[in-house]
Amino acid sequence: MSNRAVVVIDLQNEYWPEGKLPLEGIDVAAANAARVIAHARGAGDLTVNVRHEMPGGPIFVPGLDGVEINDAVAPGSGEPVIVKSFSNAFRETGLQSLLEENGIEEVVTAGAMSHMCVDATVRAANDLGYRTVTIHDACATRDLEFDGRSVPAAHVQTAIMSALAFFYGEVIATDEFVSR
Repeated sequence: MSNRAVVVIDLQNEYWPEGKLPLEGIDVAAANAARVIAHARGAGDLTVNVRHEMPGGPIFVPGLDGVEINDAVAPGSGEPVIVKSFSNAFRETGLQSLLEENGIEEVVTAGAMSHMCVDATVRAANDLGYRTVTIHDACATRDLEFDGRSVPAAHVQTAIMSALAFFYGEVIATDEFVSR
């Protein structure tokens, strides 16, 4: 096994059009994430899926279809699934222990939402000493509003990815990742 892990964050049914919190470009992001996962499996990388759950919440309710990882990126047999209840996938989960047990030095991320769980997890991974690579076109987000202004998803994505690239690690496209 390599010293790299691909961490697929929250690509759950809730984010698809039939879910309660649809994201722009989720199908493209998931297709790219599937390519990243296939490449990682072929390279012997550890592949970890992360699933957000909010018992009693309005979204990601355990037992409902929205909480399930989408079939486009379904975990393979024996691949770990980390269940979290905070944006940061390291917080109060076994993710860090799993990475340490497998000698992981580099964390590659893909998933949703770029401005929440991807951002929080990449920053935490960097803070914990991991090299990070974020696959920007395998991540999705949504339009946001702040102070009476609407921010289109494309602008949210650009802002988050540029912030991550500025300090927290490498940010690349799927094609570049799979060609390495």
